[in-house]
Amino acid sequence: MKKIAFYDTKPYDKIWFGELNTKYDIEYFESKLNEKTAVLANGFDGVIAFVNDEINAKAIDVLYDGGVKVIAMRCAGYNNVDMKAALNRIRIVRVPAYSPHAVAEHTMALLLTLNRKIHRAYIRTRDFNFSLTGLMGFDLYGKTVGVIGTGKIGKVFIDICKGFGMKVLAYDPYPSDIPDVKYVDLDTLLSESDIISLHCPLTEETKHILDEDAFSKIKHGAVVINTSRGELIDSHALLKALNNETLFGAALDVYEEESDFFFEDFSNTIVKDDTLSLLMSRPNTIITSHQGFFTREAMQKIAEITLQNLDDFFEVRKLQNEVCYRCANL
Repeated sequence: MKKIAFYDTKPYDKIWFGELNTKYDIEYFESKLNEKTAVLANGFDGVIAFVNDEINAKAIDVLYDGGVKVIAMRCAGYNNVDMKAALNRIRIVRVPAYSPHAVAEHTMALLLTLNRKIHRAYIRTRDFNFSLTGLMGFDLYGKTVGVIGTGKIGKVFIDICKGFGMKVLAYDPYPSDIPDVKYVDLDTLLSESDIISLHCPLTEETKHILDEDAFSKIKHGAVVINTSRGELIDSHALLKALNNETLFGAALDVYEEESDFFFEDFSNTIVKDDTLSLLMSRPNTIITSHQGFFTREAMQKIAEITLQNLDDFFEVRKLQNEVCYRCANL
């Protein structure tokens, strides 16, 4: 039976992988995978890693020297993996899609909550304060939403927006044929959209796609939503745009430096990230802890595909979900 080291384990991971695993001896570690904890996988055949693990060249070296042959990412993103260091040494597989509906629905939930101040109203009424002062939002019907990235998640979000009677602009280097969607250049999308939602992968080209220059072009009073990758937005530029009231508000399920905080409990700790603290202090900003994927259906799919990826590797079948440096699928 092949031995698999499972990193950054949470209780809900054990539920789904424990239920579906029948072939592997999985040892669960609460530690994130990095160059210091990679030694825990010595003598293991493979590892299962997550989006906030730091799988740099040194971590790859330790894993390779310890006998690890495959890294199975239980997520879609792999920008935290040094692909060059892994080339011809360790195979990398991922879960390219698990539930685009989960992330797209969470995106709309964030928009509705931010716009109609649901979070503030909930807290207020629990104190028997039924005043409406400060809770005014705006109709989504007839507004223009700009969707950056029209892959599977972006397309589902577009369908949801259409259901609200919204007009859709889109920006993507690889346009799709989507009915009633107008593809435009990025500057046009920024200047004409009432809501801007990010659904593109993190690459060298998309890092800080919303930076200070981009915020200077955004329509005054727009809403920015990010449920994709934190580094798509320059957090300092976002804070500046909120401070000068360029934006109506921002809703984030991801954050640039989230690997230091997200998925953990810091409620009794002084968080030493001034930018994150300032963003959270703004009344027109909502931050959730990268939970867009977190539905029963998605968690089951993640476990199923991750285990299938391991089956394909160890049974020497074609790796449908492999990513590697200089591969055609990158």
